Amino acid sequence: MANYIFVSGGVISGIGKGVTSAAIGVLLKKQGYKVTAVKCENYLNVDSGTINPIEHGDPFLTQDGTESDMDLGTYERFLNQEMAIENFITFGQIYKSIIEKERAFGYKGKTVDPTEEVCEEVIRRIYKAQKKTNADFVLVELGGTAGEYQNVFYYEASRRMKYQKKEKVIHVHVAYAPFPSHLGEPKAKPIQLSVKTLNTMGIQPDFVVVRSEVHFDERRREKLSLYCNLDSGDVIENPNLTTIYELPGVLNDQNLSQKIISKINFKYRTRLRSKSKLDLSDWNSLVKDIKAVKVEKPNGEPVLAIVGKYFATGEYFLADSYAALLESINHASWRLGKKISIKYVNSESEEKNIDKALKGVSGIIVPIGWGNRGAEGKIKAIEYARVNKIPYLGLCYGMQLAGVEWARDVLNLKDANTEENDPKTKNPIIHLIPEKENYVRIKSKGVTMRLGGYDCVVKPGTLAYDIYSKYPESILKKNSDNTILVNERHRHRFEFNNTYREQFEKSGFVFSGTSPDNFFVEMIELPKKTHPFFFATQAHPEYKSTPLNPHPVFLEFLKTLKK
Repeated sequence: MANYIFVSGGVISGIGKGVTSAAIGVLLKKQGYKVTAVKCENYLNVDSGTINPIEHGDPFLTQDGTESDMDLGTYERFLNQEMAIENFITFGQIYKSIIEKERAFGYKGKTVDPTEEVCEEVIRRIYKAQKKTNADFVLVELGGTAGEYQNVFYYEASRRMKYQKKEKVIHVHVAYAPFPSHLGEPKAKPIQLSVKTLNTMGIQPDFVVVRSEVHFDERRREKLSLYCNLDSGDVIENPNLTTIYELPGVLNDQNLSQKIISKINFKYRTRLRSKSKLDLSDWNSLVKDIKAVKVEKPNGEPVLAIVGKYFATGEYFLADSYAALLESINHASWRLGKKISIKYVNSESEEKNIDKALKGVSGIIVPIGWGNRGAEGKIKAIEYARVNKIPYLGLCYGMQLAGVEWARDVLNLKDANTEENDPKTKNPIIHLIPEKENYVRIKSKGVTMRLGGYDCVVKPGTLAYDIYSKYPESILKKNSDNTILVNERHRHRFEFNNTYREQFEKSGFVFSGTSPDNFFVEMIELPKKTHPFFFATQAHPEYKSTPLNPHPVFLEFLKTLKK
């Protein structure tokens, strides 16, 4: 019999429901239970792949190729287990499924009522996620904020699971207590109103997790418990922390996993076992490493430039479009005990001044990107890294444009380009992947992509081989010809044009990784004797890095950065 923990948000969006859900999952895993997590999104997009990353941040790519919400990345990084399509629900998926069933006469002439059928479809998908992993606990994060009309069906589904399906359901409400500086105290009234909104939907939260900039003291916890119909011990403090990875320890100090198990035992007359003390030594060690790096003296660290274009949202700057990349850099820097300063370079606005913008940096990354806007600035950044022997890491688009830069500036193919940016180029160094099901996933008519995990054969004597060989756990197997097999996640529509491979190799360009059938170029580099670190991959190693297991590509790249 599974247990379902619904996690909702109150007062403002971006309050930390995903991190809270994941941290609760960590504690329940430490209790010895199998855990999985599900994110319920409000939008009508079927997945996150067609959404500009400025809208909702960096779409997280799972091993099975699902282009999902950022929170699935949070789940993977905390729980240290892979998420998949079953862990991601959107209203686009729900409505599409219902309409397709209705068109196929699946409802036998019955009126299709959204209150009933949408909720049933949500519940069916939650059950599917539980069944896949046989999870003891399913954490279901409800997107958005309580009170929004977009997500009311998710809340109704949770209510029905508890009262109609007779499931063991616990509701955790994560809400914000603002701290107006002119008052000098955190205010609980917004949380009270948020809980009142839940009550109008027939939901009484079992726990309220208070997000605040400051300590939420006992007096205010007692007041909140009175107005929200809770025991004061069920008001859980979640203040701003040095790092989100402190949260499992903060929640554990308040015995949250024990309280959840106790409440389930009491409300549903079950006998779930519960450990009184949990071993969080791995997380405590991680937090210690993080804090050690953060307190290093300023201005003494290497400067790493991320050359991209998804930085602006209205009049404000956000780096959420590169969330997985930034997390991966952090994971590696913490493990190495090496503080890294990030410099964001807008490849579109800085195109004409790219040399000036990159002057003095210790390393350059060109990450994922789409389309022509800002591409020329990225190509100039790659040239700058190559010519000035600055450590370079290219990810996906950063690999493709490295090929274009080499063709233009070394092979003297001045009109070289990717077909994505110039369909009429006479030298399409990067072209569209053939529309064959063994090569790509056909998402819809005219839209083919390589999505999810794919194997890659890495050649001996290369930088790529050195990187992966230092971390045997990342190698799937070693072949008889001394090549090694690794697996990385992909999210792209275009690939290196094999017509140019021989010409590139003769000029000193190294193809260090290819697909097992040698059709796809997966990794490229420059010889170690000519450049300290120039490596690029068509894949996305950033989606496989976790704080407890940093990815080898980032570990080895950061080692080369010097002030």
